[in-house]
Amino acid sequence: MDEKPSSGEIFGIPYNFERPSLGRLLSSYWQPGKGMLVEKPFGIGYTLNLANWRSWVVLAVAAGLYWQGKQSGESVGTVDETDDNDGPVEVIVDND
Repeated sequence: MDEKPSSGEIFGIPYNFERPSLGRLLSSYWQPGKGMLVEKPFGIGYTLNLANWRSWVVLAVAAGLYWQGKQSGESVGTVDETDDNDGPVEVIVDND
């Protein structure tokens, strides 16, 4: 039977489903001389190269936005339950 490849590219996006080793995990996140994005050690797509200073800027901005969201008390997708007008509403329709 023909086995499917465990790594390669599809539509220009890399994938790798080989069992990752500790050395491969560490070396994939730290690649001096490469760009900001590098291939993921396991899965589909790209990840940040922590040897590139731009990756640290992205992480700092993401952490700042997360912290700001936690400080303001607002989260995306939550319902504000502090509204006291949860009772029934009376609607009057005038048919003149």
